[in-house]
Amino acid sequence: MTEQNTRLGILLMVATTFVFAMQDGLSRHLAGEYNVLMVVMIRYWFFAAFVIAIAARKAGGIRAAAATRRPLVQAFRGLLLAAEICVMVAGFVLLGLVESHAVFTCYPLLVAALSGPVLGERVGWRRWAAIGVGFVGVLVILQPGFRVFSPAALIPLAAAFMFALYGLLTRLVAHTDSAATSFFWTGTMGAVAMTAVGIWFWEPMAPRDWGFMAALCVTGAGAHFLLIKAYEVAEASAVQPFAYLQLVFAAALGITVFDETLAPNVVLGAAIVVAAGLFTLWRERQRA
Repeated sequence: MTEQNTRLGILLMVATTFVFAMQDGLSRHLAGEYNVLMVVMIRYWFFAAFVIAIAARKAGGIRAAAATRRPLVQAFRGLLLAAEICVMVAGFVLLGLVESHAVFTCYPLLVAALSGPVLGERVGWRRWAAIGVGFVGVLVILQPGFRVFSPAALIPLAAAFMFALYGLLTRLVAHTDSAATSFFWTGTMGAVAMTAVGIWFWEPMAPRDWGFMAALCVTGAGAHFLLIKAYEVAEASAVQPFAYLQLVFAAALGITVFDETLAPNVVLGAAIVVAAGLFTLWRERQRA
């Protein structure tokens, strides 16, 4: 892996986090005006069309992309990600971008914690210590004794747990299936599931909001495309730390566009969580 490829991978990851943050801002606006399930359903229609188009262009076409040795796990992965997106978007509306993302940044720590029971990996005491420190950061954000018992405060934490499990299952199926197959199942299963539940909550949208919806669909597909390219040109361990920039971009968007505030406890807690997450990534790279 050349230094030039690593630099390109980092730039692509930074671009990915920026586009994902813009997508989150669009989701927050639309879900504040319309039903969350309908918004996510329309987004998945475009996402499914995107993954099918990519699959059709590759050798073997759609049949090859859909071929899997773990259909039940792949299907569950797709359902899990769709549910996680719905939960996280609901968190954007109830808590805002800043606090939701600050709590959600604990997901790499959850990945480390769950890698033992899910994948059978050994988690050493250093990583367990980092996980513990990270969750102290989450408690700082949630302010124990006050908001920690509010259901709304736990929404992004639930989303982080679901996304961590999704990531671990993605690792699991990677032993037998290609990345293209996992991507195909993610898009198509999510679209099927969201259509089954979202179509019942259809409501007319204002013409201006259809423009926002189109932007949401394009940013969603664009961010996934950039992410795939980032992992193609550079090692995951080199670019993954830059994924935390999504918190910075989302916070900036929340403050400037949605008039959210940046409370001192959120800044401190997020810093603790990110530091703990970076340590676990570093330890994983050392072990590798």
